[in-house]
Amino acid sequence: MDDSTARDLRAGIPLRELNDGAIVPGVVDGEEAILVRAAGELYAIGGLCTHYHARLREGLLTGTELRCPMHHSQFDVRTGEALCAPALDALPRWRVEQVGEKAVVRERIVAAPTAPRSVAASPQRIVIVGGGAAGLAAAEMLRRRGYADSLTMISAEGDPPIDRPNLSKDFLAGNAQADWMPLRPDGWYAERQIELLLNRAVRSIDVQVREVSLVDGAVHPFDALLLATGAQPVELSVPGAAPGQVHTLRSFDDSRAITVKAGSARRVLVIGSSFIGLEVAASLVGRGLQVHVVAPEAIPMERVLGPEIGRFVRRLHETHGVVFHMGTTVKQVDGELVSLADGTALQADLIIAGVGVRPRLALAEQAGLAIDRGVKVDEFLQSSAPGIFAAGDIARWPDVHTGQRIRVEHWTVAQRQGQVAALNMLGGRQRFDAVPFFWNQHYDVAIQYVGHAEQWDRIDIDGKPDAHDCTARYALAGKVLATVTIGRDRESLRAERTLESTRG
Repeated sequence: MDDSTARDLRAGIPLRELNDGAIVPGVVDGEEAILVRAAGELYAIGGLCTHYHARLREGLLTGTELRCPMHHSQFDVRTGEALCAPALDALPRWRVEQVGEKAVVRERIVAAPTAPRSVAASPQRIVIVGGGAAGLAAAEMLRRRGYADSLTMISAEGDPPIDRPNLSKDFLAGNAQADWMPLRPDGWYAERQIELLLNRAVRSIDVQVREVSLVDGAVHPFDALLLATGAQPVELSVPGAAPGQVHTLRSFDDSRAITVKAGSARRVLVIGSSFIGLEVAASLVGRGLQVHVVAPEAIPMERVLGPEIGRFVRRLHETHGVVFHMGTTVKQVDGELVSLADGTALQADLIIAGVGVRPRLALAEQAGLAIDRGVKVDEFLQSSAPGIFAAGDIARWPDVHTGQRIRVEHWTVAQRQGQVAALNMLGGRQRFDAVPFFWNQHYDVAIQYVGHAEQWDRIDIDGKPDAHDCTARYALAGKVLATVTIGRDRESLRAERTLESTRG
């Protein structure tokens, strides 16, 4: 928005422009804001999403819920609260007064702090195992809801919870500084009396005694436990490769190591045409490196996006100089010489494997929890052991939209599950029924995916992928299971709303 032409909401907006559902953008004391009429009432709230600062005037308002067009965060326009990740922070808001035939924005409303909550029905000691998206979202929600008792996060990583999607995007591309990556500032945990233990590995969980034992001998009793151990990259055995020569990308340390190596590299080989593999390719192209991609499938990401969108993704990368070697694998590495199974020889001074991840299930298995290609949880995300919940990449839950048990490795799903698990640890009975959503970034082109389609018998595409303007719907037996959009953010939000109304 051009501040020189933005409407001053303090000066008032004619009521005739504020029919129900209206979103009027403007500024309040130089701060971008929107004036909304929802369910017959007027509200003034911040105009930028608290996640990545997308403009909410371009979002979708349904009732009193406003959805961000970029990454599908959800806000309550009455309170400004971030209802659904990836946004965690509330929007600023102002009082609105009707003066004659205008709605005039007045003073900022300062939210009252949440009253501490400690009642007999709540667990006195909550332990979260895992320092990723689900764990942080759960801890934040517990304190947001006023939980005041003991809260401990145990993470095997050396960094506090970070913005993991940016490891293969802006940070790797050199567009984000290291101090931008933490999801919360250093003092946030101490201020909220969250005991954050880093570089601490869990040895075992005793379900009966209700204790978490660490490798260093420390023991942490719990009344409720969230397992959010995430996933680990699949390690390839590449013949001839020296120890550490083939990098994977999952942690902040991984991304930092690749960034350091990229500083002196010229030629990069990415093994795998997965989402993360191609995001790595795009980021390193942005650093001026020559990138080759090798993968056994015929079309990049065909298994998830289908052939037409997959071919578009390949063309997009090729226009930026990426060279693909599809339908083959790495046969041998000898120093910087890489031999492919189809006879091609390449030079690469940086090799990165992006061939998928597998859930970290060892602790759940040791604890005797029910396993079904993931930790088996019910609709409330509780495992087979009462009081022990699972969220994120390890959780396999009954999805109301497909009628199947699914496990999804998406950042926003992990955060949303962490939030729901937190509410249920406090005695709630909130079903996890969110529609899975993820976004994928290739240069300046974002692909948004809502739903979950492990298989389909029809893909209907409206628009043209090469024009960066299309919608693809993935259907099985006449039922749309997922929708992909390129350049149609509001359409993605509508598709999400439609899928929310479906049941398996």
